[in-house]
Amino acid sequence: MPSQVQNTRPRGFRRRLLGDILRGVKRYFAVGVLATLCATALAYVTPLIVTFTVDSVIGDKPPALPAPLAALFGRLGGREYFSSHLPVVASLVVAVTLANGAAAYLRARCIAFAGEGLAKRLRDKLFTHLQAVPYRYHVGVQTGDLVQRCTSDVETVRRFIQMQAMELVRTAAMACTAFSIMLPISGTMTAVSTCLLPVLIVFSFFYFRGVQRQFTRSDEAEGALSTAIQENLTGVRVVRAFAQERAELDKFTRLNKAYHDVTLRLTTLMGGYWGLSDTIGYLQIALSGVCGVWFVVNGTFSLGNMMLFTTYTSMLTFPMRQLGRILADLGKADISLSRLEEILAAPAEDEPGAALEPELDGSVVFDDVSFDYGDGVPVLSHVSFSARPGQTVGILGSTGSGKSSLVLLLQRLYAVSGGKITLSGVDVNDIERHHLRRSVGIVLQEPFLYSRTIGENIAIARPGAAREEVEAAARTASVHDVIESFADGYDTVVGERGVTLSGGQKQRVAIARMLLQNTPILIFDDSLSAVDAETDAAIRDALHGRRHGTMFLISHRIATLRQADLILVMDKGRVVQMGTHAELCAADGLYRRVCAIQNELDAPGPDAPTSEGGAA
Repeated sequence: MPSQVQNTRPRGFRRRLLGDILRGVKRYFAVGVLATLCATALAYVTPLIVTFTVDSVIGDKPPALPAPLAALFGRLGGREYFSSHLPVVASLVVAVTLANGAAAYLRARCIAFAGEGLAKRLRDKLFTHLQAVPYRYHVGVQTGDLVQRCTSDVETVRRFIQMQAMELVRTAAMACTAFSIMLPISGTMTAVSTCLLPVLIVFSFFYFRGVQRQFTRSDEAEGALSTAIQENLTGVRVVRAFAQERAELDKFTRLNKAYHDVTLRLTTLMGGYWGLSDTIGYLQIALSGVCGVWFVVNGTFSLGNMMLFTTYTSMLTFPMRQLGRILADLGKADISLSRLEEILAAPAEDEPGAALEPELDGSVVFDDVSFDYGDGVPVLSHVSFSARPGQTVGILGSTGSGKSSLVLLLQRLYAVSGGKITLSGVDVNDIERHHLRRSVGIVLQEPFLYSRTIGENIAIARPGAAREEVEAAARTASVHDVIESFADGYDTVVGERGVTLSGGQKQRVAIARMLLQNTPILIFDDSLSAVDAETDAAIRDALHGRRHGTMFLISHRIATLRQADLILVMDKGRVVQMGTHAELCAADGLYRRVCAIQNELDAPGPDAPTSEGGAA
């Protein structure tokens, strides 16, 4: 992500972001916290009942109960009743355990609702914002990086908030509850039963801080492996065409081994940690039990209290060793949240003018237009021309001359640096952007098709269009017969990014899609380059027959441009020639030279066929 994106986060942005994504799920978190506290308290009640039973029901130790509970104990029959009705005590233990289970279920359910709701809201917010940022933003970032942030980073944040944050609450509640019960009974035994817990916490914290780098390396290795698989599957045509299967296999094997090695080191370190932390935990439990037995034998401690302390030590030890991991995951979640903030803090595309929705008839005027990409290097310099409704404007120029940048300005995907563009007499900056882009159709040289049926790809421009309208657009684009030749016709599923179609077929499907949009301005950005000259001519004749608005044709073929009403010849961001085919051929300049070269190259030899065959 570019550094300028990172610097756009205003002060207090995270607080507002968290407040926004937590809206609607706060009540689930609140109930989840209360259920956690209840479950924790109930979990500690069972050992208390067992201790009381051993010392004051089975044994003869006076009950150490608060006055209300002592009075209730006496009214229910006291030691004599309960010692002869131990199933009543067992039933009480079962009831408390069931209540604990119910509270734990409520906690899990509420936190699941809260976590998934938060993740959904965050994903919705990210996707909505990515639709609103300027086109320039998408050009400057890597798609794979955005996908990873919107999936993996969201999952990291969700997992921490849903699981680790609540585990932190539970651990804190357990520690507070245990110490509040243990300390009044015996300060010495409390110290003995918890003396190794600080060592376990510190060890866990520093361990996970140290292993964080290994976690990062494993994630990066997995990402590299996933990228290699994606590139191989997406570029399968290139791989097969150049017989690169062995090279791709070697590359995958190398990346797979790197991922295996780094992950194996990580799991080895994790295995060592869990083994050592288990040893410390069991030592703490053993120390508590041994000292408890010693004190019981010496008569300074009751058997029930010894059991209580041993149980509480077991309950505390294993959550405590998770604190280091929780804190380490907190760091990972913080990084992931920062990466998401960089996306959400990117400024959305604004309306620079009045956001009008005028009726556009196809007239276009460029008045001394200049443009650069923000780096001060001019892409277009003082471009001026006008097109009347229904005219065809051809654009010819070498690579990098500014042809594509010129037509992208018509959709206001970029803002002009100087001058003005007007459509039907209205400044393009004053036209509401969605209305503008619905009125200016464009087909790129490398069109994008979705992994859907051909009919659905064409109908994306107008989802409610009838099949007859889809077929009419396909006929104009000279692709109807090709589609009908497929076994499933318009219901043929296109592979990812149109991989199952040839380049010419993809271009013609994209042209049909744009024609169905029925816009007053049509742009063909070298989008007839992959079709043969005969199909090119057939498409242009069909378009002229429909008189379908003002057309901009970018092409390197003179044959494609010769019938245009106005031809712009561009070089280094400037319009160096302007006129009809006849006028430009009569004048000395770049157009005439290109025309002469193509006429020479296209001249048929003595054995050449009289007409070109149709290409796919």
